[in-house]
Amino acid sequence: MGVQDTRAAPTSRESALALLRWYVEMGADEAIGVAAPNRLLPAKPAPVQQPVPPPAPAQIAVRRAPATPVVPPGAFAESLAEAAQSARRLAAGAETIDGLAALVAGFEDCPLKRTATKTVFIDGNPAAPIMFIGEAPGADEDRIGRPFVGRAGQLLDRMLAAIGLDRSTVQITNVIYWRPPGNRKPTTAEIAACLPFVLRHIALAKPQVLVLCGGTAASALLPVSDGITRLRGRWFELAIPGLDQPVPTLPMFHPAFLLRTPERKREAWRDLLALKARLASLS
Repeated sequence: MGVQDTRAAPTSRESALALLRWYVEMGADEAIGVAAPNRLLPAKPAPVQQPVPPPAPAQIAVRRAPATPVVPPGAFAESLAEAAQSARRLAAGAETIDGLAALVAGFEDCPLKRTATKTVFIDGNPAAPIMFIGEAPGADEDRIGRPFVGRAGQLLDRMLAAIGLDRSTVQITNVIYWRPPGNRKPTTAEIAACLPFVLRHIALAKPQVLVLCGGTAASALLPVSDGITRLRGRWFELAIPGLDQPVPTLPMFHPAFLLRTPERKREAWRDLLALKARLASLS
């Protein structure tokens, strides 16, 4: 005798919402067309263009190609400088981290703000002596409004716990405060627009140690051109405007990178042990 399944089948609306949530988690959060193309249909043959007969000799006229506007070589650099200068003026007026957060929330010169849901500024303890700086918010961070709360953030929590730290003993931020569409890498212009706020944040927090998570954060703050694979595990003395002493700074792999390449976790563990030893020497 068969057994009848009495469970209620999900409604079409529930199924659609579940599929939509899955799309967002996978990073497919932008519509690029009204209807999805059917890739199974046979390709339409290209229209056959009839040859155009050449004009009679008397009708031939010489036409000049329209002039192409030439952008001066320094125009792009000047636009970046203007955005950075605007951010620098605002950041210089912040006297507290809360005041700086309000200025960042009201900043309009970074185009990412127009496509993001929330401004993602800080998590953890603003008075903590250790500051972690990552790249940019992802989908979960954009939805919740705090940095490192997705899968990479959960791995960061486990990494902190492995050396006796947690979010109450560190402060966490990014070099970009708004999610780039599709989680793409931030552009030079977007980093330039946010960097003055990041530097002012460091100056106001006065951390004893900086940890730069990933190549984007390292290249934005360190005056070197090496990639994160060469930089990780090396200590730098980072000079910050407004601080009398440089800040000991350790680049390491971003937790999101470690999720994609778990074989590099051994190197990350060595970096965590180096961080723990440095903190012990400061106490």
